[in-house]
Amino acid sequence: MKVCIPVQENEGLDSIIYNHFGSAPFFLIYDLDREEIKTIENKDLHHAHGMCQPLKALGGETVDAILVGGIGGGALMKLNNQGIKVYKAINGTVLQNIVMLKDNKLIEFSMNNSCNHHDCNH
Repeated sequence: MKVCIPVQENEGLDSIIYNHFGSAPFFLIYDLDREEIKTIENKDLHHAHGMCQPLKALGGETVDAILVGGIGGGALMKLNNQGIKVYKAINGTVLQNIVMLKDNKLIEFSMNNSCNHHDCNH
């Protein structure tokens, strides 16, 4: 299973999870099976509000899930339509959130708890 985690800075597993998918400068792609990590730049960083193209942002990377503090409804719908689950991350590091995911302790985002503006509280 490959997991995408938006981050401000690449600190590996010690990176702090970014609060919003669309405006994250980087994504860490973590392969839970191989325990390998890879960093990519957000290819859709400068999109207009509400116009996030999450698959473009991932630059062709294939992932099964995303762990993030917040995500807009449009991006959530586009990801879910591709079979990608999106989970609400806790405040903390990538590693802490991966452990929570493995223990089934993260809540999956739905349209009811997605963001509707860039300044929403996560």
